[in-house]
Amino acid sequence: MAVRLPRPRRFDCYAAAAGLLGGLLLWGIGLGVRPADEPVVLFDGKWPLLVPLVVMAACELLRRSAPRTGLLIGTAALIGDTLTQGSLVTVIMYTDVMYAAVLYGPPASARRIPWITGLLTVAGTVVPFALWRQPEALLIGVAVGIVSFAPASTGLIVRNHREAADAALLRAEQTALLAEMDRVQAVTAERSRMARELHDMVANHLSAIAIHSTAALSLDDPATTRQALGVIRENSVEGLAEMRRLIGILRDDGGDTEPAAAPTLDGLGALVDGARANGLDVTLDAAPGENLPAPVELAAYRIVQESLTNALKHGSPGTVLVRLTRDETALRVRVTSPYGGRDTPRAPGSGAGLVGMRERAALLRGSFEAGAVADPGAPGGKIWAVCAVLPLTEGDLA
Repeated sequence: MAVRLPRPRRFDCYAAAAGLLGGLLLWGIGLGVRPADEPVVLFDGKWPLLVPLVVMAACELLRRSAPRTGLLIGTAALIGDTLTQGSLVTVIMYTDVMYAAVLYGPPASARRIPWITGLLTVAGTVVPFALWRQPEALLIGVAVGIVSFAPASTGLIVRNHREAADAALLRAEQTALLAEMDRVQAVTAERSRMARELHDMVANHLSAIAIHSTAALSLDDPATTRQALGVIRENSVEGLAEMRRLIGILRDDGGDTEPAAAPTLDGLGALVDGARANGLDVTLDAAPGENLPAPVELAAYRIVQESLTNALKHGSPGTVLVRLTRDETALRVRVTSPYGGRDTPRAPGSGAGLVGMRERAALLRGSFEAGAVADPGAPGGKIWAVCAVLPLTEGDLA
């Protein structure tokens, strides 16, 4: 099976053609490296030096596509060139082949070639001087270093700089990718937070409006209808106010206005009064204490708010108990309401209420549970319980 050599690069073709033409020019005018009567010249005349010249030009074609092969063949061609009168262009092309072998060759070759050429340079300096004891013998080592060690070292330096640049580019791309991932995560987290805020602020009022409007349409009682319309108007006004507050926060990108204050547990009384106005029988038992972290207060308020909304939409007639207790490590929120096993809510919902409460507790490294639990004293023997544990320590809020 024939071995197919890789196709040479265009620049390599130009370098080979230029080297061949330059060598032919020097050959034509009879300019060689050594005189014909020098003892090392075994092949006298002008024609023998063309063979190493042509072979070295062919090695230039392999300088990037097959650099190690080109170096091996080029070394043999250079040895053959030393047995003739020699051509300066052949030597120059060999330095380029050596440089390319280190720059474009495999990493192992790039590390070994400078060491090998360095040892050859030292040997070419020490051995001739030890044999002949002439200062001129040192020039042999200088020539070996110029032809082999210098281009190999230059190729290694350039390769290291290129690898360092490639590594810096890769790190920059990875940094940009990580920054984009962080941006996407931040946008996703912000969208989730906005969705929770919007749901918690507006769902309660819209649920009350839907329930009381249904009652107003189903009962032919002017007094009941008037009362229902009053509740509808109150909830619609409050819902619009909450919506305007949220829109104001979203549209204010200049920071010229102070942000609206987040709800705190001091507003639980007003929240319970609103739930009572919507028809719920609510009992509040709250002793949260003072100096609560702001994220904990907001999460607890929203969990109670959503629990009251769910009790209004899904719960059966009876007392809703809201209880907040605090110990050294956490604030515990528990909201219980009568559970009648209702499959269809009295007002449509998105089903995101429990998800939002669970996300709020998870953001604080807390826990959340919601579901029907047995209670012998309750109608039907069950109640719906929402339980959240919100840590207070800074380490848990990180």
